[in-house]
Amino acid sequence: MWLKPEEILLKNAFKLWVTEKDNEYFVLQRRRGYGEGGGGLTGLLVGTLDTVLDSTSKVAPYRILHHTPDSQVYWSIACGVTREEIVQHWDWLQQNIMRTLSVFDSSEDITSFVQGKIRGLIAEEGKSSLVLEEDPEKFREAHLRFEKWFELPTEEKLVTYYSCSYWRGKVPCQGWLYLSTNFLCFYSYLLGSEVKLVISWDEIWRLEKTSNVILTESIHVLAHGEDHYFSMLLHLNETFVIMEQLADYSIKRLFDKEAFQREPALSDPLQITKRGLEAHAKSEQFRTFFRLPKEENLLEVHESFLWVPFSHFNTLGKICLSENYLCFASQDGSQCHVIIPMREVVNVEKPDSGSRALTVCVRGKRALRFSEVRDFQRLANTLRSRCGISASPQHSASSEVMYFITCFICDNPEDVTLMVGQKDSSKAVSTEALMTVFHPQDVENLDPKMLKEKMKEQSWNIHFSEYGRGTSMFFTRKTRDLIVRGVPEALRGELWMLFSGAVNDMATHPGYYTELVEQSLGTSTLATDEIERDLHRSLPEHPAFQSDTGISALRRVLTAYAYRNPKIGYCQAMNILTSVLLLYAKEEEAFWLLVAVCERMLPDYFNRRIIGALVDQAVFEDLIREHLPQLVEHMTDLSFFSSVSLSWFLTLFISVLPIESAVNVVDCFFYDGIKAILQLGLAVLDYNMEALISCHDDAEAVTILNKFFDSVTNKDSPLPPTVQQASVGNNDKASHFNVDISELIREAYEKYGNIRSEEVESSRKRNKLHVIQTLEDTTKQNVIRVVSQEVKFSASQLDELYNLFKRQHFLSCYWTMKSPALLHHDPSLAYLEQYQLGFQQFSVLFSLLEPWAFCTSKSTLSLWIFRLIDENQDGLVNFKEFCCALDTLYSGSFTNKLKFLFKLHLPPGESIDQGNEIMCYLELRVSPNTDLCVKLTGRGKVDLQAYLKQWQNEILKKEETIKDLPRINQTQFIQFSKTLYNIFHGNPEEESLYRAVAHVTSLLLRMEEVGRRLQEPSSPTKPESSTEEASTTPETFDTSGSHNSQDAAPDLSELEWSFSFEQVLASLLNEPALVSFFERPVDVHAKLGQAKVAQLKLKANK
Repeated sequence: MWLKPEEILLKNAFKLWVTEKDNEYFVLQRRRGYGEGGGGLTGLLVGTLDTVLDSTSKVAPYRILHHTPDSQVYWSIACGVTREEIVQHWDWLQQNIMRTLSVFDSSEDITSFVQGKIRGLIAEEGKSSLVLEEDPEKFREAHLRFEKWFELPTEEKLVTYYSCSYWRGKVPCQGWLYLSTNFLCFYSYLLGSEVKLVISWDEIWRLEKTSNVILTESIHVLAHGEDHYFSMLLHLNETFVIMEQLADYSIKRLFDKEAFQREPALSDPLQITKRGLEAHAKSEQFRTFFRLPKEENLLEVHESFLWVPFSHFNTLGKICLSENYLCFASQDGSQCHVIIPMREVVNVEKPDSGSRALTVCVRGKRALRFSEVRDFQRLANTLRSRCGISASPQHSASSEVMYFITCFICDNPEDVTLMVGQKDSSKAVSTEALMTVFHPQDVENLDPKMLKEKMKEQSWNIHFSEYGRGTSMFFTRKTRDLIVRGVPEALRGELWMLFSGAVNDMATHPGYYTELVEQSLGTSTLATDEIERDLHRSLPEHPAFQSDTGISALRRVLTAYAYRNPKIGYCQAMNILTSVLLLYAKEEEAFWLLVAVCERMLPDYFNRRIIGALVDQAVFEDLIREHLPQLVEHMTDLSFFSSVSLSWFLTLFISVLPIESAVNVVDCFFYDGIKAILQLGLAVLDYNMEALISCHDDAEAVTILNKFFDSVTNKDSPLPPTVQQASVGNNDKASHFNVDISELIREAYEKYGNIRSEEVESSRKRNKLHVIQTLEDTTKQNVIRVVSQEVKFSASQLDELYNLFKRQHFLSCYWTMKSPALLHHDPSLAYLEQYQLGFQQFSVLFSLLEPWAFCTSKSTLSLWIFRLIDENQDGLVNFKEFCCALDTLYSGSFTNKLKFLFKLHLPPGESIDQGNEIMCYLELRVSPNTDLCVKLTGRGKVDLQAYLKQWQNEILKKEETIKDLPRINQTQFIQFSKTLYNIFHGNPEEESLYRAVAHVTSLLLRMEEVGRRLQEPSSPTKPESSTEEASTTPETFDTSGSHNSQDAAPDLSELEWSFSFEQVLASLLNEPALVSFFERPVDVHAKLGQAKVAQLKLKANK
């Protein structure tokens, strides 16, 4: 490898380097302790020194130096891993550089010329590189070490590396941590003791920062049941964030494809860089905080002051700019932030060039003044270009701008509607919230509840007059206080749209919902069937859903969303949530609120495995341990709370609280996200602490919580009794105390409001690894339980086999996005179908596990086996099919093994044109347009009849006997004999086995000849031909077999002879050498161990 020329001190280097070649201008050296004469104490000391100091010499023990005769300065210009590599560089210098150097007069010119040439070579190599690293030279050297030490495939992309200590028990090993796209690797070499660790990200169960008495701060990694600790990191937080990103990336790409498809920035595993991961993490945090669409990315961050008119002072914070939004968040503890869509900006002014300030004017006579912006000129130009505003000449703040700032709120309330930007809705779509239709407010009704409702509205109107209304409203502590007290019925839909960010989705997609409704109308899928089944179960006690108006609106929203997002389609609990949204929001608004909840606020909640809900339950358990230690002491098993709280998270407490109380919880959720649900859950458990501690079993605890939820009321709700929900299972309310929902929410914020959203997101990432791996482990146990009933492998052997099978599936996915196995991995399928191998992956794994290690025609044999065990002919083999075939070859009787080989040469196993067949299977199912891309097309209509027929066939399937096998014809028999010869090739008993096969072949042919003579005595025979066939030897069989088979075809029609399996079996049983060969036991444990070690290396060597 050519190196950027660096000056080195050679005075003391002779102790560590040995010169092997030199001339007038170059020196080739070898590191002492390597190569011939290496090892011993010198080798140990030099190797340890190289590892600790991160020396390139550890993996590149050869180098070339440049010098001139009249100078003592040496320049390193190349290094090499092997002698062949460095000699190749040396020869290039001799042929291309040496002759040119003689024309220069001075040493300085010679050195400059050599350095220029070397830099040119490096630049040429850099052009083929996919990405540019921050320090290309250092990174190239690190990548060289990474490739040398871990022998991973060349496609594996190194992301970054760090110096650290790895703890083996209580002993630290100083070395280097390498983080790549698919693996976490560590290498250390101290005094002859080499430590090498390779863990794939998809095997990690837990990743967290820890500290204890010995390790002040370290990173804990749990994989394969083993704990690994890394400490002494210079940038521990940075390292942890990168590791967290890579683990999350691997989980999304390999296990959770639905989430991964929403991450276009990380679509190519070969393009992942440290810089890209950091940018992705910041963009993700930015979108989460400001509730922005997934398409937005954080482009620029500027520190500045923002003039806050309601407080009359400048607040310090950061301007965050994305493609379509300008956002500001304070950093002085005022919890103030504002979101300005670019579509709302009408002008960008620079009041005074000396003040480094700019004013952003938005619709509705509103303006925001930013000051002390370091790069205000560039920011102003960027904003103008993104908003399509032409630059205006600089001038001092005009009276118009000052008027905007003073009159922060528009005088005309109708201007607020500009934020939505919606088109005329279809006549079929409801344009009113259902609560407005079924419970219109009575203006003349002046009962205490309505008066309190009017007071709430007045409080919010005052808030709007001070802080703004619509998309450019300021969010402050006062906003949260008003939310906690309760949102007025009339403003609930508008505020839900604003707080969730759904208002921006709706504004940027005018007419989208109407088009979806028209397109999805009349479609029939599994999702629509489930929707129809659940329509009348959605708030059945509410008048709105006892009429066709409410039911039709609910049907349209759910069907449109299932059509928009077929990966989710429809999931139970979505109907309950959507019903509540339709009560307070217009139909189109309810649709966009559902989009915000399912795709941003509650990611991965609404799918078959409800991963998001399980993750948040794990977060909830962590918070219980932290905030309710008394409860933890009494109930050590917190899984009870996970099962009880599932409905809390899935329905936002709507399913357990009366509707008039549940909507207050939904208010808080749209403002604070999942943090509000976690806080309320803690408050509920805290409220019932004494009762829960005194209960004796889970059933009693469930009863206590149900009674508590029945007692929760909303004393301020203006809804009439016909709309309010009756308490479930508690008719004697008078004998039970009541809890007001506003008081419960206020208590939750007072006690647990210090829980930060950032901590919740971090806990989500940490627990997601454990949840995913637990689900994967459950899948494995279920598969093993099913397969173990049909094979002779032990449970531990099946466990190792499953890990190998799954790893082979992933090896086809690590470095590409178009792998057939990855395209067809669907977690919604049955356990056995989740991981399958195409022919190429199967061929590799079978070559590692095949019982006949001396087989020469592996590709052909693998193809036949693949075709035979692929029962449904879909080009994919599942774990059960793989294990049954392997079990036959490992543990089957002589008869079963022979029957398996016999069936390989019958259709569909055997095929004449093997080359074309192999190519066919390599290309099979690669196209994403095939019907099998997803057997369940986006949770669409499943072919249930096909599944039922398959199950029926499995139930009725009887065990195959040897009499059921068809006869084998001449061409197939010749190929069968060749297969036997190939299996024996290289075996110590090869000669005796060959003779045995030749004897069996001769005997069978003579038997067939005699049989034909007895049946057709008048027909002419050709004994010479038979005798010639009978004396066939291994040399006469061409292992490729294709042209011999074609030549034999004319004879087939003339002779028309064949053999039954009984004849072949009887003949082979007479040969003890053959019987002992096939009945020889296979060391399964050793085979599995060898395959585990060789699996990754085999991929690397390809």
